[in-house]
Amino acid sequence: MIQVTAIFALGINHKTAPVALREQVAFAPEQLPEALRELTTLTSISDAVILSTCNRTELYFNGSASQAEQVIAWLAQFHAVDGQELQPHLYLHQDNAATEHLMQVAAGLDSLVLGEPQIFGQVKQAYNQARSAGTVNPQFERLFQKTFAVAKQVRTETDIGANAVSVAFAAVSLAKQIFGNLAKVRVLLIGAGETIELVAKHLQEQGAGQLTVANRTYERAVHLAEQFSASAITLAQVPVMLADADIVISSTASTLPIVGKGMVEQALKQRKHKPMFLVDLAVPRDIEQQVAELEDAYLYTVDDLQSIVAQNLNNRQQAAEQAKQMIALGAAEFAQWLTLQGSVDWLRDYRQRCEQVRSELLAKAANQLAAGQDAEKVLAEFSTKLSNRLMHSPTKAIRQLVQDDELNKQTLINTLLDL
Repeated sequence: MIQVTAIFALGINHKTAPVALREQVAFAPEQLPEALRELTTLTSISDAVILSTCNRTELYFNGSASQAEQVIAWLAQFHAVDGQELQPHLYLHQDNAATEHLMQVAAGLDSLVLGEPQIFGQVKQAYNQARSAGTVNPQFERLFQKTFAVAKQVRTETDIGANAVSVAFAAVSLAKQIFGNLAKVRVLLIGAGETIELVAKHLQEQGAGQLTVANRTYERAVHLAEQFSASAITLAQVPVMLADADIVISSTASTLPIVGKGMVEQALKQRKHKPMFLVDLAVPRDIEQQVAELEDAYLYTVDDLQSIVAQNLNNRQQAAEQAKQMIALGAAEFAQWLTLQGSVDWLRDYRQRCEQVRSELLAKAANQLAAGQDAEKVLAEFSTKLSNRLMHSPTKAIRQLVQDDELNKQTLINTLLDL
């Protein structure tokens, strides 16, 4: 009997489990080589790739249903987590569903932020680590190469990652549109909380190199500035530094405006009315609304950006529908390739089994001839037994096929091989 194997995707992510549990089953990069070897050795699965990020831990493998249960048990054991606690938060996809899931993950359709691009690189890294560990065989080689091709197609042929879907990213994208190259643009960031940190990260990714962080607590400004090779000042120094800033992005917890119309007006005079781009991400506002009345000041509020984000998110969701169609087609093409590979394998096995039967009966006939038996009778017996043995299994399979419209393909194959 041939063991029925399948492709599985086992995982836990931000949709199914809280961060506290996700942390417990996460794999550190240095753990992966040994974890992959241990997983394949203890469960005897033929392929394995482990993807572990802050939002998900997923194991892709090739094996049987019983081996899938062993992989779940191994995951709990490896991380010393109670299996009963872990089980309700796991999902397990098989065959085409597993392929589609992998492709959706790589394309950013299953991410916390729809369409985020980092996950593609993370999937590629997981695949490369598994290859280095020797746990990627030809079938998974084909699966992941097809996945990368589909994910690239989604990126290039849809708008899944084209538009900002966070106010921090929207602010930076807007600045990029206005100034183009941000390398020589001077940016003043007011605040040192999570939002400003995210803004600084996006600015750095877009090539901005001249950042200044202003905060009420100078030590916090220094701490954030050090992460991005920026300068640090206090809020008291903002009026003096404002004239040097081409871009001002503010997000503090202040109950009163920090940047007033008069302050900006004075800064613009010092700048000889060179335009200034200001973004107020705070609620309540950090920048007085009247600043927008100044001719060379371009002020955007969090409400302005929220409307951009809402429209962009809607655009991404429409793109996601296009992407799903591409993924369904990609998964179907891989399934077709898999079917063809399976057919080649069992046809080879069938031919080998027929050859074994021929060799077995030929050896028996040769012994009979050597013992002096009548050659004509020996040949007649040989031909009769050979044809009967070769016809028995196909005849049995055809009868089953006629009697049962829902006959399992694997049952049919095993019947044909039972010569």
